[in-house]
Amino acid sequence: MSDAGKAPSLASDARRVGVMTVLTVLAGAVDAVSFLTMGKVFCALLTGNVLFLSFALAGEGQVPVARPAVAIAAFMAGAAVADVVLKRLAARGRDWFPAGLVCEAVLLVTAGVLTLAEHGTEAVADVDDHTVVALVALAMGVRASTVLRVHVPGMPTLLSQTAIAELIDDVLRRPQVALHGMTAGQRLARTRWTATVGGIFTGGVLGTLWLVPLGTGRALLVIAAAVLLLAAATAAVRSRAEKAGRRPKGT
Repeated sequence: MSDAGKAPSLASDARRVGVMTVLTVLAGAVDAVSFLTMGKVFCALLTGNVLFLSFALAGEGQVPVARPAVAIAAFMAGAAVADVVLKRLAARGRDWFPAGLVCEAVLLVTAGVLTLAEHGTEAVADVDDHTVVALVALAMGVRASTVLRVHVPGMPTLLSQTAIAELIDDVLRRPQVALHGMTAGQRLARTRWTATVGGIFTGGVLGTLWLVPLGTGRALLVIAAAVLLLAAATAAVRSRAEKAGRRPKGT
């Protein structure tokens, strides 16, 4: 992306991979919570919703039309609005990356608070609340636009199939090459693909074991807190770099 070099960024490729890995884990956690407590809908990994919607429209699989349709529409709206807002922030030299994360977190907090206020600790799936689904999918749309502007190759944070294919292709082309025998660029690429696949898997496991038992509302608040901490950390990196008289390259 043309704006990637202008981003308020992290100081190194390693730091960028670290941030994207955390976001990938959180995406897996979001979908563990949404699928298991919000009525079998994906708010982050949107491919599943497209399939669910196709099943519903075909009248098979006992899949409701509303939930996947709401999630898809909200995700698209979040991505569209975030794209416009983040471009304007970038044009003004503002810290658009932490801003994108804060917007995501605010939407998750709103969804969590609304869930607790209206439903307590029960699962949203039991009450068919499309508003909560829309808010979480909206947050994930904002996330998609934010990380797209960062443009870390192989780390979209919201899907793993491309990373799996690229990782397999790389291993098959160099089956006898260990990480220490690769160039720095090759090691970095393989690390990114592995972190993407492992991050989503880890997020799904942690979300299922730790967050789902909390209930929808509290789980969303925990995820939002993690996103806010990450936003604060990235903003602090930029602040320290500016005070030291240097501007970090890339986000």
